Amino acid sequence: MTNETSGKETKTPSRAWRVRADAWEFLGYALKQLNMGSSAKPSQASLQDQVRRALGLLKAVEPYWAAPGVVTVARLDEAVTSGEFQAAVDLLASVAQHLPSSGSQAEAQRNSRATQEGYEPETADGRESVSRPRFEVLLVDDITDQEAEALKSDMYAQRRPTDSFHYEVTVVPSYEDALVALLLNRDIQACILRPGFQVASKQPLGRDLRNFLADHVSERLEGMRPIERILNLSERISELRPELDVYLVAGVSIETLAGSLTRRFRRIFRRQDHLDLHLSLLSGIAERYETPFFTAIQNYSRRPSSVFHALPISRGGSVGSSPWIRDMADFYGLNLLLAETSATSGGLDSLLDPHGSIKHAQDLAARAFGAERTYFVTNGTSTANKIVHQSILAPGDIVLVDRNCHKSHHYAFALAGAQVSYLDAYPLDKYAFYGAVPLASIKQRLLDYRREGRLDEVKMITLTNCTFDGIVYDVERVMEECLAIKPDLVFLWDEAWFAFAGFHPVYRRRTAMAAARKLASSFSDPSYGARHAKQEALLRNPGTNEYADDELWLNTRLIPDPKKARLRVYATQSTHKTLTSLRQGSMIHVHDQDFREMNQESFREAYMTHTSTSPNYQILASLDIGRRQVELEGFGLVQRQADLATSLAEAVARNALLKKYFRVLTTHDLVPARYRASTSPMPLRDGYSTFERAWQHDEFVVDPSRLTLDISRTGVDGDTFRHQFLADKHGIQVNKTSRNSVLFMTNIGTSRSAVAYLIEVLVKLAETFENEAPGVLNGNGPTAVTHAPEAATPPLPDFSHFAARFRKGASTPDGDIRSAFFESYRPGATAYLTPDELSAQIGSGTEVVSAGFVTPYPPGFPILVPGQVITTQTLDFMAALDTREIHGFNPDQGYLVFKD
Repeated sequence: MTNETSGKETKTPSRAWRVRADAWEFLGYALKQLNMGSSAKPSQASLQDQVRRALGLLKAVEPYWAAPGVVTVARLDEAVTSGEFQAAVDLLASVAQHLPSSGSQAEAQRNSRATQEGYEPETADGRESVSRPRFEVLLVDDITDQEAEALKSDMYAQRRPTDSFHYEVTVVPSYEDALVALLLNRDIQACILRPGFQVASKQPLGRDLRNFLADHVSERLEGMRPIERILNLSERISELRPELDVYLVAGVSIETLAGSLTRRFRRIFRRQDHLDLHLSLLSGIAERYETPFFTAIQNYSRRPSSVFHALPISRGGSVGSSPWIRDMADFYGLNLLLAETSATSGGLDSLLDPHGSIKHAQDLAARAFGAERTYFVTNGTSTANKIVHQSILAPGDIVLVDRNCHKSHHYAFALAGAQVSYLDAYPLDKYAFYGAVPLASIKQRLLDYRREGRLDEVKMITLTNCTFDGIVYDVERVMEECLAIKPDLVFLWDEAWFAFAGFHPVYRRRTAMAAARKLASSFSDPSYGARHAKQEALLRNPGTNEYADDELWLNTRLIPDPKKARLRVYATQSTHKTLTSLRQGSMIHVHDQDFREMNQESFREAYMTHTSTSPNYQILASLDIGRRQVELEGFGLVQRQADLATSLAEAVARNALLKKYFRVLTTHDLVPARYRASTSPMPLRDGYSTFERAWQHDEFVVDPSRLTLDISRTGVDGDTFRHQFLADKHGIQVNKTSRNSVLFMTNIGTSRSAVAYLIEVLVKLAETFENEAPGVLNGNGPTAVTHAPEAATPPLPDFSHFAARFRKGASTPDGDIRSAFFESYRPGATAYLTPDELSAQIGSGTEVVSAGFVTPYPPGFPILVPGQVITTQTLDFMAALDTREIHGFNPDQGYLVFKD
């Protein structure tokens, strides 16, 4: 977007929500000041210039919003130009219910329920109107302003007080304008396409939006027939905002169109069908708004009943009559107790055998997350991981896995009896954490098993996407190339920290479910099979038909045989970590073409094994609510969280004092150059199109909503910084630190006020370091640290190897973790060794084998697993760790090892 007055360009469309809100808020302040006329003339003139610049910016962005809209901006401009400031103030007040929140003062002191929550304002006589969520409808057609207003009037005439939702219509004339509106305006929930729209936009779009359109608008559009343009636009809408309802309004032959285009559009209408179109718009929103289990539990709580089953707390029975625990009801509220029950009747359904409201809720979640089927889990993603692994793996099956995945996977392997083949992620030694597993390493491991004649034993691969620190895989490419070597490989993507990603067009392509759908579409394309056949000839030795050298396979972007490849993809997500859900609310998403034939029964048994027979209904209800939220506003919330993180990173980089002590790590720090084609250190900061291109082409990218702050120049270690400086002094909570870094994550609940507060705190801390520790840059910090943390951090330890007795093949690395795990149960099999004793034995050449897991938390991946040979490298790293919580390590006794 270009500010027509100043000529300045906002760097990325992801900031449109913030820039627009700030402009409207400034107008509210400035117009009141001008109307009061209390300032000196030079100040008045300066303020008027600023008002004109704000109006110029709004002229560029407001065509993509229905309200307040371009008409309001034009009227404000006329009033300001003529000096009628009171009229401008009155006009702004009349549209107050439509003004966007700036996210600053409005968050702390909500001026109006309508402004903040999208509800209609009070009626003229002061009575509050019925609260109805508001949304916008995008209509694409090249019509005059008068025709647009008449069309809106016809549609608005269909509205009734009993409607559950309230909408307004914005009209854009072109294909390009439609894409821009969908990118900028998060309030759009439905699109109406009519045949008359043009291709090119006449708006003064900025460079970043032009680059975006260049990637998404084909030059062939100008030569297409109107219906072809419409179909092409509907496909682009589906790519950008798949949750939206798309309608076609045609002039003639709609019967013929309906027969061939039903799957492209929710419904097809004639131009005169205003009532049916109106009802369809509301119906489409109602379907996404529906929360079957949350509704069922509300209905249950409102019915009178007598409880003669387990759970004394049900209906508040054991709480309401007690003088000693009445404060529980005061704190949590009566509804929580009224909704608590162990019954599965009355529409509440059973999680273990769902046929009613829970089944319906899971089906809606599958639709929202792009899965074939979805399962709710009330014990967190740790349990979700165990369910998937137990359903797929049998004793002896080989599973390839990132050693740095969450500890729940490792315990699942012990339970399933799998042969575990650990993969090493690339290390970031300077910052004391790992990146992700390079695709070349995965391919090499598969090729090793093929060469040894054991590829048929490899059943599954498990990877974390995205990692705790925000490293994101190219999921589609990983699955595509792995399937070219092992066509029936099963994939589990641990997306515990990535549940939000499916609701933004750039993030979405790197999710498991989106990648699976994309590959399924590719496999059905005849040209894909032709590409595979051509490549297959190159990967075989002429004459012998044997495989070519591994080097050729490693250096080729592999294409699987679409006739042989089986898409069996699972994703586990911690809904509670990044979306709205109560703690431990998680989901399992499935895209498995062989699910019914090969996994349905074993999955059901695994689900029964790990799922409580008394699941928490409040968690289930929150999963239902969380799904509703992201289907209706997920795009805007995700765009917002990434933008807020970027603004935080920029604030640190701009402030002279902050950048003296802190630095936000960039893609260049976290992803080695060999894994990326892009050159931008922070792609989203440099524009939406730069962001999109990096996520399309780089092997690894960094989630912009996660900021790793390098604190090495403060002289304070990460754990001390987290607890003493952030949590104890300022009430700021973070999940993870390393020896010299702190991880900050924005989420869909992060506010601008929270970001501003964090910046204030960092400035205060920097001032403390500046005033109290002038030698901090030399390592003399305000704590007992006497050396720079980065110098004290030893290299990260790779997985060493399993002891020989737990390995099946001498030349392949997989080990029987189950045997090692249960061998430790044998009386007299284990002993504790202190770090010094252990170091002495290793130094003397003795092989010492771990008898248990040793897991620093967070992030929660094991440094040692049962059966692993302990090395000096591991001990050195453990000695330098500043993590307070280490599972499996007893500080008084030491490490649990096998005696022999």
